Amino acid sequence: MGVCLSTTKPGLCFDKLSCQQCVTLKSKVVFAMNFESSIAHAKSNHVLRTIRPIGVYAIHGIAFSGDRLIAIDSVRGHLLEIDPTNDNTTILNPNRVNDFIGVTGLAIWENTLWFTRDENIYYCSLQDLNPYYFTSLPYSADGIAVWDNTVYVSSQKNGKIEIFEKATGRDITYFYAPGIGIENLTVKEEELWVCDHTEQTVYCLDRGTGEINFSVLTPFEFPTGLAFHTDRKTGEKKLYVAYSGEEPYIRDDPNSTPSHQLTWRDRTFIHPLYFHYNHNANYAVSNGYLIEMSYIEELSPLEEIHLEEVEWRIALPAESDRQKVRKVEAIGKPFTEETIDGQRVAVFKFPSLQPNEQHIFGWKALLEVRGIKYQLTPRELEHIPELSPQIKNRYLVDDDELAMNTEIIINAAQEAIGRETNFLRKMLSIRNYVYDKLSYGIKPQIDTPDIVLDRGVGSCGEYVGVLLALTRLNGIATRTVGRYKCPANPELKGVPLQPDFNHVWLEFYVPDIGWIPMESNPDDIQEYGPYPTRFFMGLPWNHVEIAKGISFETLKSRGMPVNKDEISIGDLAINHVRFTILDELAS
Repeated sequence: MGVCLSTTKPGLCFDKLSCQQCVTLKSKVVFAMNFESSIAHAKSNHVLRTIRPIGVYAIHGIAFSGDRLIAIDSVRGHLLEIDPTNDNTTILNPNRVNDFIGVTGLAIWENTLWFTRDENIYYCSLQDLNPYYFTSLPYSADGIAVWDNTVYVSSQKNGKIEIFEKATGRDITYFYAPGIGIENLTVKEEELWVCDHTEQTVYCLDRGTGEINFSVLTPFEFPTGLAFHTDRKTGEKKLYVAYSGEEPYIRDDPNSTPSHQLTWRDRTFIHPLYFHYNHNANYAVSNGYLIEMSYIEELSPLEEIHLEEVEWRIALPAESDRQKVRKVEAIGKPFTEETIDGQRVAVFKFPSLQPNEQHIFGWKALLEVRGIKYQLTPRELEHIPELSPQIKNRYLVDDDELAMNTEIIINAAQEAIGRETNFLRKMLSIRNYVYDKLSYGIKPQIDTPDIVLDRGVGSCGEYVGVLLALTRLNGIATRTVGRYKCPANPELKGVPLQPDFNHVWLEFYVPDIGWIPMESNPDDIQEYGPYPTRFFMGLPWNHVEIAKGISFETLKSRGMPVNKDEISIGDLAINHVRFTILDELAS
């Protein structure tokens, strides 16, 4: 017997959960403890929180005035002050919302607010918010940034960032926009920062010349605003990026049969962008996540089988500039490890596989994954060394039914590059050519590149096949990489996530630099371009790199490869792939 904590009267002990008051009180205590623990963890991990203002439809511009976070909801015309610590949101212009409907760009210099709407640029005092006309563009004005006596305005329609003199409104000069989408701007001292809605990229430009210093991928799609906040105590500057789009969700409608329906809702939030630019290694990494991935085979043959001395090989996650393997462990059955062409492979051994014999076996890996963008330019790759004989013999040959000797592929390889001689521009030209010729579609089997190119429709694996054939015929060493993508829901920490499909992409080899990634088909977003280059020399955080240039999974019996036409792995087993996002990495 003890003291009831909810009533302070003698009764059963709180820990025995014998009265409803104690149950309620204990749940509150546990919640408070967990809440304090999560705050302490976030502080110790130096991860800033995601800002999710309530009642906001679409943020299309953010700026800081000291510690005040100012944002614009372009749908409602609400100029907002948002508390980054608790999402508390205040409308600053309750009587002037019509002046701000459709605003896309926002900037603050000293005590003046600048914004863009349609093709016009305005400014106003932060005290009275009475807009004054500044100037206009021939096209829609998207983003705006102000530094001292200079005003920067981006416009997707003319593909430029126009630069004006603040005192007179005189058009001084312009920079070419770094991406192809709607762009927003901010300034940090001698740098002009640009986020591109379509490219899913933030660019750091030299404010004087417009040259790109480096670029980083954002962890979410559709960035619509960016701003730096300066910590008053440390002086450190943190970059925040706003995102605005739609997300699918399951709606419960009691008046319908079935009651659960797929629909869409607005999704807008502000998230810190962590990045590190490695100038010497020519790449920049951004927001990382600690994830657990498991790959399991459930032995469940469609027909009776009998195999002796079986070796079942499954490739393991690789180490790269953006992916670190903390730990790998076996599931269901131990494995030995071997290395094939520099790649780690798990080998599961069975003395025999008998009819109706069943097993579960595979591996689980703890991984750090980050977004990466390589910073190479055509000028830097104008004169590159010859490929080594080893690379030529391994990665310029038809080693996977690439149909490189067929007329359609030979002609396509020549047509794709035209008269281009620069290495990097040739690679981009081949990618764009394939995007022009193909549309994405899922099929039950992978056809050879000649069939795919003639058909005009291909899966990610078929895109890769065509790209491999055309690049190798043009003397560019390429290889296949895969195998899975973690569902891109980093807010769902601790929740098991299952991908619907596997996925493959490729890498191309640059002498003296190394292997550079390139996505297969996700940048093929519109007919005949222009195509974004977000995943050309870049990968988002949710790709897991496995089996670079080698088969992901193979089967041997008595030391000899099992004939795929007679027994395929897909007929023998069911695979189970699961991801769990454990934490966000601040560095």
